[in-house]
Amino acid sequence: MTKAGSKGGNLRDKLDGNELDLSLSDLNEVPVKELAALPKATILDLSCNKLTTLPSDFCGLTHLVKLDLSKNKLQQLPADFGRLVNLQHLDLLNNRLVTLPVSFARLKNLKWLDLKDNPLDPVLAKVAGDCLDEKQCKQCANKVLQHMKAVQADQERERQRRVEVEREAEKKREAKQRAKEAQERELRKREKAEEKERRRKEYDALKAAKREQEKKPKKEANQAPKSKSGSRPRKPPPRKHTRSWAVLKLLLLLLLFCVAGGLVACRVTELQQQPLCTSVNTIYDNAVQGLRRHEILQWVLQTDSQQ
Repeated sequence: MTKAGSKGGNLRDKLDGNELDLSLSDLNEVPVKELAALPKATILDLSCNKLTTLPSDFCGLTHLVKLDLSKNKLQQLPADFGRLVNLQHLDLLNNRLVTLPVSFARLKNLKWLDLKDNPLDPVLAKVAGDCLDEKQCKQCANKVLQHMKAVQADQERERQRRVEVEREAEKKREAKQRAKEAQERELRKREKAEEKERRRKEYDALKAAKREQEKKPKKEANQAPKSKSGSRPRKPPPRKHTRSWAVLKLLLLLLLFCVAGGLVACRVTELQQQPLCTSVNTIYDNAVQGLRRHEILQWVLQTDSQQ
């Protein structure tokens, strides 16, 4: 048998005023849905059953004021057990509980508690003490509530510490990430500047090459003959036969000087009686006669005019 009601009929039949007795019902599961339908049942007795756990929705039975769970096989209470804020009397005698949920500290109305015959944690067992009479059970409730509040505060501090540690770790991660991003931005900025400098140098080199190419035609133009409109044309290089004729005239001139010198020597000096001078004088006389006839002179003038 698992649920009350399948053996003894409807739970309402067991309700006596505000008390509902489900003890000794061979229960291994709490009929939470049926109990929730009986908000008048503020006193619930589930003792002497086979309960090993309580479902989480059991904590929704906030109308309970007195609860007897003694002599079951409960190994733990639901984490939200503290939602039973109206609970004043709680009997957990002879179960298998080791610890209590931290939410137990929220049972601010709890006045009576029995935790005897449970394998409690030594610290919790020492705090709970015995529950042999009404006074001890009330002291147990008070001391356990104070202890669970301290445990809750310690856990809250530990949670805050972990949150703070995590926050500091997150700040460090964010700072590290920001530093990394700043370093990456600086690297990209430096690479961009280097790329810009490289492109600028390439641009300057192209401009310099272009200016150099523009200078070459100007130099060639300066070296070329000036135009007809403003400058004298260059003289053509002298022809080879003109230079040869000048040399020939020079040689003839020298020859004439020599001949004139010899002629003077033959006609004026004592050498005129020599055979060579006689011949020279004869040639001179013939030349003078020829010049008089202008034949040689006309020939020279014609040659010059042809040149």
